[in-house]
Amino acid sequence: MPQSLARLHVHLVFSTKNRDPLITDGVRGSLHAYMATVLQNLGCAPVLINSMEDHIHLLFDLARTVAVSHVVEDVKKSSSKWIKTQGEVFATFAWQAGYGAFAVSESMVETVRNYVANQAEHHRKRTFQDELREFYKRHRIVFDERYIWD
Repeated sequence: MPQSLARLHVHLVFSTKNRDPLITDGVRGSLHAYMATVLQNLGCAPVLINSMEDHIHLLFDLARTVAVSHVVEDVKKSSSKWIKTQGEVFATFAWQAGYGAFAVSESMVETVRNYVANQAEHHRKRTFQDELREFYKRHRIVFDERYIWD
């Protein structure tokens, strides 16, 4: 085949360091827009970005020429530098070291999009930690509790 084609949807989740509740309403929209721009600059089309005070969900189409780990590194590094310029309260802002990245089939994109959009509703009933454990189990990812929280 002379042409290389791919369409890979990724649901990326990570928290603030120590799950500090720093993603406030005052910075949330601008943070999402900033991250969307970082994704676009990598050739990754953002579908939806949403967050709670202590974590963020990004649903995007992965560019066929970039690794997920590179996207994560760029998004986290760039957004961390940016948010530190948004006021004194963010001076020590950091993202957790790890992340969860999950493949999303074409048939499930709208379902995941709705899930990401409705974060406030989901977190009335469960914590970020419980949410992430459920994702790992659903995607059959073996994890060690000692190493996924920082």
